[in-house]
Amino acid sequence: MSRKGKVLVAMSGGIDSTVTALMLHEQGYEVVGITMKTWDYATSGSSKKETGCCNLDSFNDARMAAVQHGFPHFVLDIRDEFGDFVIENFVEEYLAGRTPNPCVMCNTHIKWRALLKRADALDCEFIATGHYGIIKQHSNGRWFVCKGVDETKDQSYVLWGLQQDLLSRTMLPLGGYRKSEIRQMAHDYGYPELAKKAESYEICFVPDNDYRGFLKKKVEGLEDRVMGGAFVDKHGKMLGKHKGYPFYTIGQRKGLDIALGKPVFVTEIIPESNTVVLGDEEDLNRSEAIVSRINWMKYDGITEGMEATTKIRYKDKGTLSTLHEHENGVRVHFYENVKGVAPGQSAVFYEGDDVIGGGIIQRQQIPFI
Repeated sequence: MSRKGKVLVAMSGGIDSTVTALMLHEQGYEVVGITMKTWDYATSGSSKKETGCCNLDSFNDARMAAVQHGFPHFVLDIRDEFGDFVIENFVEEYLAGRTPNPCVMCNTHIKWRALLKRADALDCEFIATGHYGIIKQHSNGRWFVCKGVDETKDQSYVLWGLQQDLLSRTMLPLGGYRKSEIRQMAHDYGYPELAKKAESYEICFVPDNDYRGFLKKKVEGLEDRVMGGAFVDKHGKMLGKHKGYPFYTIGQRKGLDIALGKPVFVTEIIPESNTVVLGDEEDLNRSEAIVSRINWMKYDGITEGMEATTKIRYKDKGTLSTLHEHENGVRVHFYENVKGVAPGQSAVFYEGDDVIGGGIIQRQQIPFI
């Protein structure tokens, strides 16, 4: 047993998770590699070659790195766990007129819990992943995530749902490095091809990025049920017919197949009446959002009117705001209007680089400002 401890490392076969495992091994930890199979591409109906984290080449790459460096590696099949929650949630959210973030749901409810369960079975004190973020402990005893050093790769936004028992045992070794440094490490470890390996930004179970086609395959008769709903303006005036409300997202401009003589955007989705509201870009502006299903990190709650920077999407730079208690969670008041607040997406609250907490934006219409 290593004096530093035993750590279970999630290895997808990509550069980040491989360097994570090799770095910890080099630092003297007793490393156990594990690759999680979350999805079977053959069942997706896609003709695209498997990419990302769930294909045989990735499994082999992860195992080869482990064998070459003398630590054990296992493949863990969590397709049932993943499918029952992540995919069902994905479908249900679109049918409710919301835009889900399956990676957040997977991290929060499936991957970390599955890792911790197997870590306990293998007597591992820690779990580690290749995410770009930093975990710290506050003087109040609570654990929280901070932004990674490389802001272009920072993944703190997708980790807001991790609870205290998970954070206290998680290691994120890459948080203090830039991606260019990790590529150089991969080269130095003897994996020059891995250093050049392309990254996947797809949803793992929608390999061709056609989420509409995926929904049609998963929900029998969906197209017949929702085809021909109304496009309306913000005053309720009929503008045309659409292909079904689940096939649109807030802020969408392209692919609307309607000519109005000017660019228009999806500003609201009303599933109850199969209605999609269109408007000008300024109609996307919101001054508030209601956020539910909150997970607090740095603090165990908020003081009324606490100031925070709120990010409403992964690549969002964040907007200064105040947080207020609400019967359904938190009411966020933005200091300046924010475009495209999409129900179903995550809102994450920051104090500087530190994640205070986060939650899911509710489907609640906020008046136009």
